[in-house]
Amino acid sequence: MTVFQVTRVDTKPFEGQKPGTSGLRKKVKVFVQPHYLQNFVQSTFYALSAENVRGATLVVSGDGRYYSKDAIQIIIKMAAANGVRRVWVGQNGLLSTPAVSAVICERVGHDGSKATGAFILTASHNPGGPHEDFGIKYNMGNGGPAPEGITDKIFEHTKTISEYLIAENLPDVDISTIGVTTFTGPEGQFDVDVFDSASDYVKLMKSIFDFESIRKLLSSPKFTFCYDALHGVAGAYANRIFVEELGAQESSLLNCVPKEDFGGGHPDPNLTYAKELVARMGLGKSSVAGEPPEFGAAADGDADRNMILGKRFFVTPSDSVAIIAANAVETIPYFSGGLKGVARSMPTSAALDVVAKHLNLKFFEVPTGWKFFGNLMDAGMCSVCGEESFGTGSDHIREKDGIWAVLAWLSILAHKNKDNLNGDKLVTVEDIVRKHWEVYGRHYYTRYDYENVDSGAAKDLMENLIKMQSSLPEVNKIIKGIHSDVSAVVHADEFEYNDPVDGSVSKHQGIRYLFEDGSRLVFRLSGTGSEGATIRLYIEQYEKDPSKTGRDSQEALAPLVDVALKLSKMEVFTGRSAPTVIT
Repeated sequence: MTVFQVTRVDTKPFEGQKPGTSGLRKKVKVFVQPHYLQNFVQSTFYALSAENVRGATLVVSGDGRYYSKDAIQIIIKMAAANGVRRVWVGQNGLLSTPAVSAVICERVGHDGSKATGAFILTASHNPGGPHEDFGIKYNMGNGGPAPEGITDKIFEHTKTISEYLIAENLPDVDISTIGVTTFTGPEGQFDVDVFDSASDYVKLMKSIFDFESIRKLLSSPKFTFCYDALHGVAGAYANRIFVEELGAQESSLLNCVPKEDFGGGHPDPNLTYAKELVARMGLGKSSVAGEPPEFGAAADGDADRNMILGKRFFVTPSDSVAIIAANAVETIPYFSGGLKGVARSMPTSAALDVVAKHLNLKFFEVPTGWKFFGNLMDAGMCSVCGEESFGTGSDHIREKDGIWAVLAWLSILAHKNKDNLNGDKLVTVEDIVRKHWEVYGRHYYTRYDYENVDSGAAKDLMENLIKMQSSLPEVNKIIKGIHSDVSAVVHADEFEYNDPVDGSVSKHQGIRYLFEDGSRLVFRLSGTGSEGATIRLYIEQYEKDPSKTGRDSQEALAPLVDVALKLSKMEVFTGRSAPTVIT
């Protein structure tokens, strides 16, 4: 048994950014600086306090991006030096973000131990590779992201840190082989438990969904299926769930081998970056040979986001969460007793609001950030939630969950088709969405992302939008000059959230312009990039008339898009004549 010693290494603070619930994201070249990662990890241990770290069981894994394996070994050695009792590592260092949450909540170690928290190594949907992005975040004992109180403390410690603890003579652990490696240090035994990445998560999914019902759907020769992991960590689960458990063909899986650089692609599941899947589903600019599959889905790098597609048909994330909520009780066994409530992030369209009102459900509008959903779930107030940024989930864990969303859609399709798998025609994804619009109305919706904008210019744009809100008559005069047929703004504000669970107040969460006809313009600065600023512009128009819900989305939204760009002076402030991405 290896005996290790604790070394105190002198260090100096780095000028860094405050970690949010998405953690700290920087270019790899930043993280590989001497002591940079170590400073963040030690600052996290300080923020958690020594009494909560000593004897703890920590999960350390991630999406497998470049630098992850090196980072895992560093964190293991630092955990040992700080008195952590056990570190659990997914085989090959792979665990999706939702699987980490599930492991914290569900897994019991070989000695009866339970996880107390996790370091997740991911930059989510950002590119990976030696010249791209790396990230780290800490999740708490409930499986959810660290709350602001902890991230504030981490940030403060990173500004004053002078030393960190590390077991430098601890040998690297073989994380490719399942098993427990035991060491001895000044505070006693220290274990590193490498375990199967998928088992706990698959077991949880089988307790939520009717796998037999989904299997019947996937085994029907009339139903075709395609899943694209974009070379992210979802590939570690795709074969186990979709092929081994549900009987899909292996040929249904695209890009399901996790790679450190995501195959050179951008692991963001949207119409811009999931090019291969989009083409296969008949939505690309060029046609592909053969008939597109009935159902397609994609995941991001750490598998917490999802995109849902039907044959030649895109389901917006806002519609997706609303449709899941509307159908959950009758199609998903986990929800058979009813929904406790539903919630969406503020920029997400109001499609879920209409479902909640129709079904008499508790409804919450929260800032962007999964911790706000987690608070509601921990208090038993919310069952299903979602964000327009391709994140959907439920109270089974405290993170968004891309594969869960795919299984929810497959459950809905299986239920709608349970009596006609041998009939003439399947109920399709498009059929389900259009029927939903007939009942609840349609929220035409799009998001424009302006990435890596000069931070000063982005701040000036936002400040000008807030300044304009002081005079709505002047705003409406400008709008009428742009498009006379666009409805008037009746309310404008900077969104503020009062958490009904802990009483905390979150300010400066996005700038809203609300129109008389239910349309909305929302402007928000995103913290998910690794450099510069990202401006997100959300444009939404509600249509209740069933005869008008079948229009082309970009055509229906064109007047509001024009108003948004000219009202905000987007090109003037940013120098950009077009967004980086449209979703």
